[in-house]
Amino acid sequence: MNTPICEFLEEYAKKDMLRMHMPGHKGKYTGSIIDDILKYDITEIKNADSLFEADGIILESENNAAKLFGTYQSLFSAEGSTLAIQTMLGLMKSENRRIIAARNAHRAFLNACALLDLNVSWIYPQYNSGILSGRINISDIESELKKSDRKSCVYITSPDYLGNMADIKSISALCRKYDAVLLVDNAHGACLGFLENPCHPIQLGADMCCDSAHKMLPALTGTAYLHIGNPAYVKKARQMMSVFASTSPSYIMLASLDYCNRYISENIRNDIRKAADSVRKLKNELSFKYSFSDGEPFHIAITGINGNDMAEKLRKYDIECEYSDFCCIVLLASPVNSDNDFKRLKNALYEIQPIKSVSDEKIIFPELEQEISLNQALFADFEEISIEDAEGKICAMVNVPCPPAIPIAVCGERITHECIEIYRRYNIKTVNTVR
Repeated sequence: MNTPICEFLEEYAKKDMLRMHMPGHKGKYTGSIIDDILKYDITEIKNADSLFEADGIILESENNAAKLFGTYQSLFSAEGSTLAIQTMLGLMKSENRRIIAARNAHRAFLNACALLDLNVSWIYPQYNSGILSGRINISDIESELKKSDRKSCVYITSPDYLGNMADIKSISALCRKYDAVLLVDNAHGACLGFLENPCHPIQLGADMCCDSAHKMLPALTGTAYLHIGNPAYVKKARQMMSVFASTSPSYIMLASLDYCNRYISENIRNDIRKAADSVRKLKNELSFKYSFSDGEPFHIAITGINGNDMAEKLRKYDIECEYSDFCCIVLLASPVNSDNDFKRLKNALYEIQPIKSVSDEKIIFPELEQEISLNQALFADFEEISIEDAEGKICAMVNVPCPPAIPIAVCGERITHECIEIYRRYNIKTVNTVR
């Protein structure tokens, strides 16, 4: 597959051009560790196209991505899935849709709703591994859809942080029954469409979804896609994306997405099969010692252990994890991990003696009262206080750490004793509250 953005940047870098345009480094050596890529870092010069008015090399590359992912349109983001989430919700705002969302949503979703002054009707999953993972009951979604006095949108996160996946096909059918739009945060699942049994949200009936290319594909951090599975949004999505985005997207990041097309076209199916087989083998061989979370193949999530202790022990083997807490650890693989990578990981996990998690008690997420709107709470005068003083206060701007960036109380909700217990367990010391 051709790579029009990469080819343009390579040709431009070869020329002895006097760069009387941005950026200020002019493609020259500055003594930085990133000097080697500066010659490819340009702005919207002649024939370089423009991301939000694309009709040249960027559009060609996006069309390549759309063919690979099987979408009506795939838009590039140099600002992560956050930009794609903002765009999807902006489109829902323009249609005056009611927002129904699973509670294990990322902070980016919450912030976008607050900025757009959208109220959210929450679906509470049945949590089984702390706040990171929970099963969504389809009957709960239907109950909310039946209540709606106007057209709705259902927003789910799948895969979740432990790799567990929702029944998107059934949820999609339910959304069609009620004329609702289905949006999926598929940030952790960019490679799902290329598995032996493809299960990408667009293939399963989602209207739109975001994929973080950088999480699971060989692409630079911050690169993502907005995939359109409903032709009604093809003409609107790019324009809405431009409302939230920087007017100076990184061409190096766009080139990374461009090259990712070639990788997907030429290598991913073989690589993904080998890597998935390696993960499956690793889990099988260590199942006598560890409890692995089920789900898509590249999240190696071990539950029931002190994940923080395990993370420290793995560092002694020069292995860094994606996330750890008091009851689990998440190790993220991808199609580009080698056989030797998996061998190193397996040997380390075999040798390490894990410590059982302090508590097997399941976290029950409190269903909190929304005292003021998300928008009001986000922009209210606030103070950062100790969680020990927070009971009864109204949550302001959410300040949970990322990863995993899953809020416990959201903007405008009254903080309860149950919230404080969860804050303690996740070692969250302070919370922002409305004055």
